[in-house]
Amino acid sequence: MISAKSPEQNHLIIASGPHLRDHRTTTYIMGNVLIALLPIVVATAYIFGCRVFLSTAVAAITAILSEFLIQKAMKREQTIQNLSCLVTAVILVLNLPIDFPLWQLIIGTIFAIIVVKAAFGGLGQNFANPAVTTRIVLVSAFASSFAKNTEPLARALNFSNSALDSIAGSTIDSSSGATVLVLLKSGTHPDELRTLRDLFFGIQKTTAIGETCAIAILLGGLYLLFKKIIKWHIPVSYIGTVAILSFLFGGFDMQFMLYHLFSGGLLFGAFFMATDYATSPLTDKGKIVFGIGLGILTSIIRFWSNLPEGVSFSILTMNILTPHIDRFTKEKPFGTE
Repeated sequence: MISAKSPEQNHLIIASGPHLRDHRTTTYIMGNVLIALLPIVVATAYIFGCRVFLSTAVAAITAILSEFLIQKAMKREQTIQNLSCLVTAVILVLNLPIDFPLWQLIIGTIFAIIVVKAAFGGLGQNFANPAVTTRIVLVSAFASSFAKNTEPLARALNFSNSALDSIAGSTIDSSSGATVLVLLKSGTHPDELRTLRDLFFGIQKTTAIGETCAIAILLGGLYLLFKKIIKWHIPVSYIGTVAILSFLFGGFDMQFMLYHLFSGGLLFGAFFMATDYATSPLTDKGKIVFGIGLGILTSIIRFWSNLPEGVSFSILTMNILTPHIDRFTKEKPFGTE
């Protein structure tokens, strides 16, 4: 005779592992990521002008509409409330130049939400970081929009680049001058560049606005660590590996190493893109392997390729390798060999 199920048994969920339980909701996690991104958005708006707010608003609205429409079209439960589409939008904006045309930004945001995220099953199912993948696609599709770098403080807190100018694709206050990483790669000594304090506070010529102000990025990263939204393993192993290799390849020059840490997209990538739950390893050991791999790839691209920066390509490559890292670093059940 089969006995009736107890009330407790009716609440059991039978599914394959991993069985991870956490009191924090996706909305809570994504909300905290947005809070961590806030000082970066504010700092870049002060440095480059209020165009940052305009681009962020356009990307956010596009992301919300894209997610709503694709979920409706695919007859899935609406997921706008979990805020993940907003996180993707903000991170994408911070990965682009300040004068990036708004119509191209709209195309990129739609691609990130519908193609990279929704097409692979939605949040948690995508194999690659949506913002990173989209940036690489946009660089390939609209290379001319990434060709110029913006001088900081050239138009702080002004709306001189109007919405109409943005839609038309016109740019101002930009030049083709080299970034710090390009100058370092060409053999320029750090003494000939801006001071480290300038880099720390965001006074440097750059392509992606989110990689400018190191202090704002560190504040956001420390907030995520304090709130236990991310673990230390990926940021520390990633930044640490780049630091060691920069020190070795830079002729044991500490100043050269520090310039590589505070310029380019290393800090932003380490805290806000490489730590994406869906595209990074599950185990602590795997996260360290993941971070070391990121550091090696980024250094190889910085020192020996034709590209000045390798953060995005490194993250995408390691995203693809994440299932293999999980397979080789997963903990064996107790009692097995």
